[in-house]
Amino acid sequence: MKNSLIIIIILMILTLFGGGLGFYFWQKSKSPQLEPKLNGNMKLFSSAFENNQSIPSKYTCDGQDINPPLEISGVPENAQSLVLIIDDPDAPMGTWDHWLVWNINHSLTSIGENSVPKGAVQGKNSFGKQAYGGPCPPSGVHHYHFKLYALDTKFELDSSSEKRALEFAIQDHILDQTELIGLYQR
Repeated sequence: MKNSLIIIIILMILTLFGGGLGFYFWQKSKSPQLEPKLNGNMKLFSSAFENNQSIPSKYTCDGQDINPPLEISGVPENAQSLVLIIDDPDAPMGTWDHWLVWNINHSLTSIGENSVPKGAVQGKNSFGKQAYGGPCPPSGVHHYHFKLYALDTKFELDSSSEKRALEFAIQDHILDQTELIGLYQR
């Protein structure tokens, strides 16, 4: 009788987690594929480097490891906040997150060198820090994607949140987005 009860419990657990519920949790653990919403109005530039050009070493682990200056234009009038994600999809162990910043004021037109926008929240990057972590590739040329999103809301995400949580939070709130790509090789 006792063995039968244990078997029934195990079968119930397997049914729950091996079936639909297990699939649900597996899907929730994956990062969402954010649908590009590029209407061409919003732009992100840097005075430190051009799109698809080299990032100066000053902004990397080989230099001062500070964020480069960024200029923002064309934010939709109905935007409530901005999100900046900087990542490196060329990293050997999968995409490496360098900087996560959300609740950036929607009227901001620049992010200064070595600064965090007032009132913005920094999330946890792949270095395990709530800060900017500059390019530091082990070998070869890496592409650093500076992705800016205009959102129809602000978020109450904890600053310990990682990119996956941030992407899930913003996926249905993107009004526009743009991207600046910088290259770096050590």
